Amino acid sequence: MSKITKNKLFDILRARHEDNQYSKLAQMPKPDSFKDIKKATLRIKEAITNNEQITIVGDYDVDGVVSTTIIVDFFRKIGVDVNYIIPNRFEHGYGLSPKIVDMINEGLVITVDNGISAVDAATKLKEKNIDLIITDHHTVGKQLPDALAIVNPKQEDCTFPFKDICGAQVAWYLCAAIKKELSSQVNLQEFFDLLCVAIIADIMPMTSLNYTMVRYGLKQIKTSQRPAFIKINEMMSKEIYVSDDVGFTIAPKINSAGRMDDASVALSFLLSQSSYEANDALQMLEELNCYRKTLQEEISQKADKATDDNDNIIVVWGEGWHEGVIGIVASKLSNSYKKPAFIFSIKDGIAKGSARANANINLHTIISKTSDLLLGFGGHKNAAGLSLEAKNLEEFKKRINSSLVDVEPEELHIDHDVLGELDVSDVDIEFLDIIEKFEPYGLENHRPIFKVSNSKILKSQLFGRDRNHLKLTLNNNGFVFEALKFHTDQKILEDYIDLVISVNKNEFRGEINPQFLIQDIL
Repeated sequence: MSKITKNKLFDILRARHEDNQYSKLAQMPKPDSFKDIKKATLRIKEAITNNEQITIVGDYDVDGVVSTTIIVDFFRKIGVDVNYIIPNRFEHGYGLSPKIVDMINEGLVITVDNGISAVDAATKLKEKNIDLIITDHHTVGKQLPDALAIVNPKQEDCTFPFKDICGAQVAWYLCAAIKKELSSQVNLQEFFDLLCVAIIADIMPMTSLNYTMVRYGLKQIKTSQRPAFIKINEMMSKEIYVSDDVGFTIAPKINSAGRMDDASVALSFLLSQSSYEANDALQMLEELNCYRKTLQEEISQKADKATDDNDNIIVVWGEGWHEGVIGIVASKLSNSYKKPAFIFSIKDGIAKGSARANANINLHTIISKTSDLLLGFGGHKNAAGLSLEAKNLEEFKKRINSSLVDVEPEELHIDHDVLGELDVSDVDIEFLDIIEKFEPYGLENHRPIFKVSNSKILKSQLFGRDRNHLKLTLNNNGFVFEALKFHTDQKILEDYIDLVISVNKNEFRGEINPQFLIQDIL
């Protein structure tokens, strides 16, 4: 394996973006390439002119909350007061459902980040004589809801050139089309702070259009005039934001509301008009996030015990497991076992599940093969939600596993490309700056990872409140360094090891040092 120098690292990372046709904001595709966007815009213009009630229906995850924030804030900026509803995960279930339709009696309904599978709810709206505009990015099923307009790049006959965008981006493009139709002066670039949070949190590919939008958005968080982001800047006091700051710190706080209680707390945080309001909402989000971490750890341990390592796909369940955290638990298990994971929570004979796959297989496709067992499902390639009667769980587990009998283990998990062998003593500020220069990293554009061979273990210790993180003190060719592995409770007992690592900038009291994070122990 070839040795990585600074020049080589720079060339490899630069080459990843050479073909990006959207590398400047001015080159971004225009809204009118979306199917139905013109029809949607004209109907919205009519509703504004006639003073009709417009109701936005969002979703309780980060993408859904951000989508709702963007569209509500945009309408505020053009002086239109809209009604908005974010379903409660525990009371209403996902997205535009018949229960949500019961709350709406007139006017026009616009969904953001949901609606593509809301067939029954759409029929019910039609019976009430209420027009429906769907904006979504989730995979399109066999049957489309009966709506006036559907704006979703994944429709076969939609000509929007980049399909892998999140719900907030689709909502933002709808705002761009309305702005044009009304000749409004709203500056749509002011929404990039919000957009980048949704793109990162919804794990969209960090390439092409997404790369450019997030790159711009991360800079904008720093200068944002939104009270919510002013508070975040106070809390984090960062010089430069990178994608991990959003993925590991900002997004989980916003997500905790919908997971643990009601997403309206997160929405009121992002829509805050004053620092007092933002502060109040942030305190609540902090508390909910702490509660989420505790529960998640409990369920992770139970799920881990129930996992059979011989299965192609992990399928585990428990009575009364908290619905709000099973998605994160699925994600953790999928990463640690390197295979897709399904975690179900059973309540009143119904199993609600979350699936995650960091893999080359498509979850939506394999789940749809078991659709005769399911009460409902939806999602995309790497993440999905589903429900079925608890009595069918064993059968589901058997069938989902047999659907992958012929698949090679490496296809069940994406192995990141190791860039080369790293001499740890070469890692200085300049090396870290090169990595930072090509932020943001994410799906399909992974943070650079390297192999470090033959390090002698001087010390192996567990740390953290639950002792669930590992710190190794290592000697590599006379150079002593520390490497961390999060979410593991196993010490390493070998004398010498080979590692796959990534390198972060660690800022502590104004000092910058490299932080070596273990991705894999070979």
